[in-house]
Order: sequence, then structure tokens, then C-alpha cells
Amino acid sequence: MPRTQALMLQIATGDPRPISKQIVDAVRMKIATAELAPGDQLPSVRGLAQQLTVNPNTVAKAYAELTTEGWVESRQGLGLYVATPRQRLSDTERSRRLDEAIQRLLHDVIALDFAPDEVQARLHHEFLALAPRKSA
Repeated sequence: MPRTQALMLQIATGDPRPISKQIVDAVRMKIATAELAPGDQLPSVRGLAQQLTVNPNTVAKAYAELTTEGWVESRQGLGLYVATPRQRLSDTERSRRLDEAIQRLLHDVIALDFAPDEVQARLHHEFLALAPRKSA
């Protein structure tokens, strides 16, 4: 029987994203980097709310979004578990989101006056550090 995984999440009060969005993003990252594996059980809403010292409704909202998007699945009477991987978005939507993320990155770093080669090298390095288990 899978054991409940402790979610070591950081909530930043100065972050412009709502706390529920920070939770969603953190859980997605842990799943995408294989820190959380399919079948791992997530903490209860109350348990994670106590750990993060946030309102349980905030955690419930985050868990609902993760469930809707297919990152986690609810097992009646047992709790929430990391779902088996599947493509969650169409190729068109994935491409659109990648384009948006690249535009945000460019707008943030263009004024820093780095050479394009350095930005690419750093991005490549960070990508490999976050996704070492992904096949090439």
C-alpha cells in the first residue's frame, strides 16, 4: 500500500500568485521532476493546511484544480494519489503555453543585458537540473 508523501512546499507571502496557485505549481513540479511518483498518496487537506499554516479551503481549492487537470486522482475514502502520467493538454495548447512562458522569460531578462548564448546556456543547465529523469 502506498505511503503518504510529505509535501515539503514553500509558500511565499510576497509572491503575487495566490497561495492555492503556489501549491498547485509546487505539486506539479514535484510530479514533473519525479519527486512524487504515480501512486504516491498526498497529505490530507487538513494535514497540508496545518503544515503550511493556511486555510484548509485554500488547500482544497489547489487539490481540486490538480484533480481536474489530471495530476492527482481521488480514491473514495482513501485520499488523493498522484495519477498515472498522461498527456494532459493538446499539442496546440502545450505549444501555446510554451510560447507564453518564453515571452514572459524574455520580458524579464531582456533588460538584464545578457548575451543570448548565456541565457540559453543557463536555461539549458536549469532545465537539466530540474528534469534529470526525463528521457532525451
